[in-house]
Amino acid sequence: MSFTLGPSILFVPGDRPDRYAKALERADAIIIDLEDAVASVDKAAARAALIANPMDPARTIVRLNPAGTEDHDSDLEALEQTEYRTVMLSKSESVADFDTLTDLDVIALCETARGVLAATSLAALDCVVALMWGAEDLVASLGGSSSREDSGPYRGVALHARSSVLLAAGAYSKAVIDAVHLDIADTDGLAAEARDAAALGFTATACIHPSQVAIVRESYAPTVEQIASARALLAAAESQPGVFSFEGRMVDGPILRHAECVVARAGLREGCPDHSSTQ
Repeated sequence: MSFTLGPSILFVPGDRPDRYAKALERADAIIIDLEDAVASVDKAAARAALIANPMDPARTIVRLNPAGTEDHDSDLEALEQTEYRTVMLSKSESVADFDTLTDLDVIALCETARGVLAATSLAALDCVVALMWGAEDLVASLGGSSSREDSGPYRGVALHARSSVLLAAGAYSKAVIDAVHLDIADTDGLAAEARDAAALGFTATACIHPSQVAIVRESYAPTVEQIASARALLAAAESQPGVFSFEGRMVDGPILRHAECVVARAGLREGCPDHSSTQ
């Protein structure tokens, strides 16, 4: 199993089927949300809309309600009437949450304290193809009221959770999706976070508004200068037997891998991890 969707993945409320196709036209993939984006009284309508309005299953993810709830069971019943086989499990917290999902490709959404602490064990599951983290539910699970400083950046506990989920995914060669940026008007903040995510190895960034898609795509794409530098470094390495100096900088295996990933992100060369699961 592998997960290669991204870098822009756009949430769309399950009870707004009029937005499904428009969202898929804009983004690399969509998440049809049956959980937080849908009020309790509208969840049945959202499931009916999911069934009645099929999108490309190769580019569509269905966000399920948490395991152990009646809504979760109803979501799975609706899912069986579609061709969708990639799902996101809200509030993933334990291996047992995935017992009924073993025949699906699952994104484990670690958005509570228990979920973040369980990220490594969840990443090890065969059915899990990717992990995602969430800041707002996490802070709520801690009894807090804000995931960010007044100036915009994440508070320390949110950054710790982000890093923990990234490391857990990397340990099992799984893809990893960065959290949404709720301040739609803060385009500079979104761009900075997306650039950071790409540099650290995130596969994609989730979006909540169509206007965020282009920003995420541009931020994940290496610049012309970065591509040229990476290609020059890799070319120089072809005539070097081991560690060498390039433009005043020591170059060894990890640095070459960094350059390979830059070129791979630009679509020019294989070499960056494809997050295929070998577990």
